[in-house]
Amino acid sequence: MARSLEGLVLAPVADQAPGQVGARTRFTYHEDRGRIWADYAGGDVVRGHLVGTREGDRLDFRYVQLGRDGATASGHCVSTVVELSDGRVRLEETWEWESRRGRGTSVVEQLPS
Repeated sequence: MARSLEGLVLAPVADQAPGQVGARTRFTYHEDRGRIWADYAGGDVVRGHLVGTREGDRLDFRYVQLGRDGATASGHCVSTVVELSDGRVRLEETWEWESRRGRGTSVVEQLPS
């Protein structure tokens, strides 16, 4: 299993569609005994939160966010934790909105120290 996510700051490697998470969004993760949560903001996202579980290298969580346009949105995501050759963490994600139409994949990586 990859190392703990506790205290790690991750960012998307590419922008998603407008109004969603983008390259300027920053996620601060926390982890305790198989439970994960994170706060995120930046770009088109004013504030977001995610909460879920970790089993091995698999994360399963729900997220909710407030956009700059004042709209709220929520969804579900399953991620695989990958440790990069330089020791940083990458999350390879498959997500789906629950509050509106849409689904996709994304990648977020730990920011270099």
